[in-house]
Amino acid sequence: MRRGVRLGVDVGTVRVGLARSDRDGLLATPVETVPRRGQDLEPVLARIAAVADELEAIELVVGLPLALSGRDTASTADARAVAARLAEGPRPVRLVDERLTTVSAQSALHASGRNTRGSRGVIDQVAAVILLQHALDAERARGEAPGAIVGPERK
Repeated sequence: MRRGVRLGVDVGTVRVGLARSDRDGLLATPVETVPRRGQDLEPVLARIAAVADELEAIELVVGLPLALSGRDTASTADARAVAARLAEGPRPVRLVDERLTTVSAQSALHASGRNTRGSRGVIDQVAAVILLQHALDAERARGEAPGAIVGPERK
């Protein structure tokens, strides 16, 4: 298992949820929800970069929203575009299948007694936690980094 903080990114059309791992890559925890205002990605990308810098993240793990069949969805192109823009920065970016993370996040919040309407911002963070925890668990189980690297492989 590689050491270092990873930053999980759950890309949505209205909000982007962020989660982080500990340095040992064992546990994912929520960080924040970044609002998206229209089509301008610059403020969102700048905030993600600032959080990654602050945490000294070794890589970004971006959720890839695929349909249950494995096919692309309307949100897949958006997530790929955000991942590609993030990959222009100094850190490696990995796309990781995120099927059902938002559904799992909503279920977890319902189980804890919170309603969806009042928890929309939190749902995005919880989805990012689920995405990142899945990636960490997969890396620990397989002994290799999860998902697909975006852009050139970096050492």
